[in-house]
Amino acid sequence: MDTIRALLVPGILPERCHDEFFLNYNLLHVECLKVLLSKVLGIGIIVGSVLVKVPQIIKIVRSGTAEGLSFKSVLLELLALSGTMMYSFTHGFPFSAWGEVLFLMVQTLIIGFLIQHLGGRTTLGVLFLAVYFSVIAVLLSPLIPMAVITVLQAANIPAVVFSRLIQGMTNYKNGHTGQLSAVTVSLLFLGSLARIFTSVQETGDPLLSLTCVVASACNGLIFAQVLYYWNVSSAADKKKKRH
Repeated sequence: MDTIRALLVPGILPERCHDEFFLNYNLLHVECLKVLLSKVLGIGIIVGSVLVKVPQIIKIVRSGTAEGLSFKSVLLELLALSGTMMYSFTHGFPFSAWGEVLFLMVQTLIIGFLIQHLGGRTTLGVLFLAVYFSVIAVLLSPLIPMAVITVLQAANIPAVVFSRLIQGMTNYKNGHTGQLSAVTVSLLFLGSLARIFTSVQETGDPLLSLTCVVASACNGLIFAQVLYYWNVSSAADKKKKRH
């Protein structure tokens, strides 16, 4: 029992829930079940996020083009991800409530660099990475007041909306979803839906929860487009097939 307690408390379960489950055998305790579900979902989201954009990256590298991907959308997505990371970190929220953001940031940075690199702008891509890491270092320093971090988190909502609208308009104008990966889009949509529950359960922060709701709706838009344009090939794919 001591071994189980050491494994579960406090990372997975608070001590009161451990006692309800393993000492009182109250396996249907509603509040503790919600805590357990939230933790399991949170950990699952984080584990999945490690590879969630890898199919997208592989698709870009294999095709040799970032056709259909909007760099402006990538920048806005980075703004949203970075804001959430800094807001959650500075407020001391559990890593299980926001950890996937860290891995999504890294993968989004890679995609942003690839868009520039494959477009013949490698120097601009390197500059993009350097500027981004410099800005993050400054924002995480003690010099930046908490009010600024809160404003950045509040800016996430319009950033997420515009990011997905830009990508959605790009898809609509092209008449296809280009090099967007259906696997990545699907995982992002499902992950954002699950994150609504975990953010409410683990943080109780209305701003963070609202951001998750908006992100889910916007990811749902891109997911719907992937389904709608499922059998439509991009110019790059058609060219590849001809050869």
